[in-house]
Parts: sequence; C-alpha cells; structure tokens
Amino acid sequence: MERNLMKGNEALAEAAIRAGCKCFFGYPITPQTELAAYMAKRMHKAGGVFLQAESEIAAINMVLGAASTGVRAMTSSSSPGISLKSEGVSYIAGSDLPAVIINVERGGPGLGGIQPSQADYWQATKALGHGDFQLLVYAPASVQEMVDYVVKAFDRADKYRMPAMILADGLLGQMMEPVTFPEINPNAYDKSGWAANGHKMQREHHIINSLYLKPDELENSILDRYKRYEIIKETETEAELYLTEDCDILVCAFGATARVAKSAVNDARAQGIKAGLFRPKTLWPFPVKEINEAAKNAKKLLSVEMSMGQMIEDIKLAINCSKPVEFYGRTGGVIPTPAEVLGEIKRMGGAL
Repeated sequence: MERNLMKGNEALAEAAIRAGCKCFFGYPITPQTELAAYMAKRMHKAGGVFLQAESEIAAINMVLGAASTGVRAMTSSSSPGISLKSEGVSYIAGSDLPAVIINVERGGPGLGGIQPSQADYWQATKALGHGDFQLLVYAPASVQEMVDYVVKAFDRADKYRMPAMILADGLLGQMMEPVTFPEINPNAYDKSGWAANGHKMQREHHIINSLYLKPDELENSILDRYKRYEIIKETETEAELYLTEDCDILVCAFGATARVAKSAVNDARAQGIKAGLFRPKTLWPFPVKEINEAAKNAKKLLSVEMSMGQMIEDIKLAINCSKPVEFYGRTGGVIPTPAEVLGEIKRMGGAL
C-alpha cells in the first residue's frame, strides 16, 4: 500500500472521504480547523457535500437530517463546539441514526486554551447529551489509528444505527506521520429498511423520529437500544496490552498520553522495574475483560491522563476495586513527560 505523510487532522478527513462520507457539516475551531479546511477542498471533488454551518448547533442538526436519508454523514469540532452539539447528538441517538463525530480535544473548561487535552472523557463516555443513550467512543494513539478508526466508526455506526465518536486531541490532530489507507466498502449495510430517502409510492413511509408521547413506547424504544448496547459491550471492546504478563505496576493511558506512558514503561523495564501498559482503544464500551487480563498479576495500577483524572473511575469499576489505583495527570493543555511518568512508576515501585 502507498504510504502518505499526513497531518492527523487531514488524515482524518481523507479517511472519512474514502470511507464514503458524503456530507460534512462543521464550524471552524482550533485545533481541528485543518480537518474542515481539507473537507472544503476535497468533498466536492469526491462527489460529496461540504457546508460550513452558521453554528455548531446548526451543523449537528444538518448531520441528523443527512443521516436520516441513509448517507454517511460527519461533523468535527473541538471541546467547546462538541458541547454545543450535545443536544443534536442526543436526537441522533434517539432517532437510531448512524453518524460520526470527531472531537479533537483542547483544554477547558470554558474557552480554556488551544493546547491538547483529554478532559472530555466524561463528556464522551458518560454525558454527551440528555437521556438514556451511549455512543461508540474510539481513542486512537497515532495518525494511522485515526485513519483506521474513522473507517471503523462509520462501519460500526451503520451496523448498530448509533453515533460514533473519534476522541482525539490537539497533539494527534497536529502531528504528521506516515499513513496507509485501507480498502473500504462503504455500502456494507443495507439501509433500505429505515432510510427516509424517497418512497416513490412503492413502499411504506419511513419516519425518522425521537419523540414518543406515550411513556411505554419510549421505554420500549430505550430497552431495545440497550439490548444492542449489551451486544456491543460483549463484542466491540479493544485494547493494547504491553508487557503486562509479569508486571507489578500496570500503567493505564489512552490516546496520545499512552505514547508517553509506553516510553516510561520501557524506561522502567530498563531499570529493572516490572511495569506494563494497558491502553484502551475503545473508551465506550470500556475494555473490562482486557484490563482484568492485563492487571491479573499487577500489584498496583496507575492512570495517566491529560486531565484531572476522569478515566480512573472506569478503571476502578472494571477491576471491581480489587487493587489500588493511583493517578498522575497534567491538565490545562500541559502534556505529561516520560520522565514524570517514570518518576511515578519508581515511587510506586519503591513501596512494593
């Protein structure tokens, strides 16, 4: 396969186009603006539609409308913009529509800053909109994985009729790495049974709706959705386990921070400390089976994040609080260094 040196944001956009994205609606915000700019240049040449909406709220509702016709639709933004899209994401989930949402995270809360962050973990996995629903959340750690997971996000969104998110950050969005683009079948799933794309008086009407005025009908709709979620939790979790077979200290990190953590684990091993790395690639569903496998011989766990500690609760729940879990993080756009993480590993190792 041909390898291309690409910036993360542009690789995301190119992967989406190759995955069959036909409609992109967005609004510029640092540090993901290159993604929208790339779409503006490429979408019409690829037979698709690019539209810069008047706001993030408008953009996500345009995604809802396009997705209801069965075409692959996408939006992208950064942290404050994702907050504005949250109501529309809930409508998409309530309408059982597939769509892809990109969040290239920046520091917050509020306007915060434009440097990398992972402080939207809770938002993505716990509360991206009102009501009982989830969305698939993928956490790539390289530009190549951003390409791969955009393709997978479209595929799984179609398969389960639900929104999927790529939770990246400003570091991944701005870095350049060589990538290859996989072969893709954008028409793998038949949408003729639900898409509102014109009936030509040859079939029943398809109604896309998230409003249920009768409580029992809404409850049944939610219960059916959660049956799908249980299937997803059993079949769609992904994680990387690195040097975990004999580790005393299991470092847990996702996204760009996992690259820093892996360097620290290698340095710890070179100094005779048995450290290992657990990297969740899916944040929802969280890889419960995988972390328990990784932690089976560990004495302590360390969560390393670019936040004040949002994944640590999922780690504790996944292992049923069976082992001590500590935290090290930097926030506000500050990136932890391998030396800082190694220092935490050595501190924890000295107490074993």
